[in-house]
Amino acid sequence: MTENNTTATTPVGPPPRHHLALMIWVAVFPTLTALQLLLGGLLVATPTVLRTLVLATIAVPIVIYGLMPPLQRLRVRLLTRR
Repeated sequence: MTENNTTATTPVGPPPRHHLALMIWVAVFPTLTALQLLLGGLLVATPTVLRTLVLATIAVPIVIYGLMPPLQRLRVRLLTRR
């Protein structure tokens, strides 16, 4: 006879707008700050639109694929601890 010790867990749905906005800000601000510090000297002579294009092209994949998944896991952990 096997015993099934499953605990009832409430699935956490998608984040509300204010959670998503906070997670995006927490991911985007330091990423853009770091990129500006690293690449600012190289891009100082480039036009603003081109500089923004370069920074956004680098920052968006970092945020979406690198930083948002851990932030979403952290959110789930924080919400399921209660």
